[in-house]
Amino acid sequence: MHGEREINIFQMMKKYGTQDKCLTLLEEGRWRDHSKCPYCDSDKVSRHKEKSRQSRWQCSNCKKSYSVTVGTIFHHTHLELPKGFAVLPLMLNAKKRLSSHRISRDVGLRQPTALSIQNRIRKAMATEQGELLKGIVEMDETHIGGKPRHKGISKRGRGTDKTAVIGAVERKGNHNIFPGMI
Repeated sequence: MHGEREINIFQMMKKYGTQDKCLTLLEEGRWRDHSKCPYCDSDKVSRHKEKSRQSRWQCSNCKKSYSVTVGTIFHHTHLELPKGFAVLPLMLNAKKRLSSHRISRDVGLRQPTALSIQNRIRKAMATEQGELLKGIVEMDETHIGGKPRHKGISKRGRGTDKTAVIGAVERKGNHNIFPGMI
């Protein structure tokens, strides 16, 4: 079944269509059960409530307030996370290059904003040497984790507690792996 292997914009928006759902996904993927300060690595943190701002955290050690987006491709942007998340399947599922003009039309962003998020995604996909994968790049995803212990029909892939892993390989060259990106 082809639909189980790729995630499309509709599935992404259905699953992560609100700012809170996106923040929850980032928090779960980044910290699992406990938050750590991205500035001093302290685990003495608490949720900081502000009515007009997105979910923030407060570090008791260095006294800094921060969001889960610190150190991610969404750091220092005013981009709504659902729109940023919608760009990911567009780029991952594109067979060839995808223009920022196309993304701006499909997602409802200004073209410079679309180009900026595209560049951030490309930078995140760079190899450890700081080089982007070049030429013909093949990408695939898999879900890692054991079989469920209960009897009956078990769900496979997305929608389970398995960890999603995306791999990218440059033909005749470098490779990269992105655990838990989706």
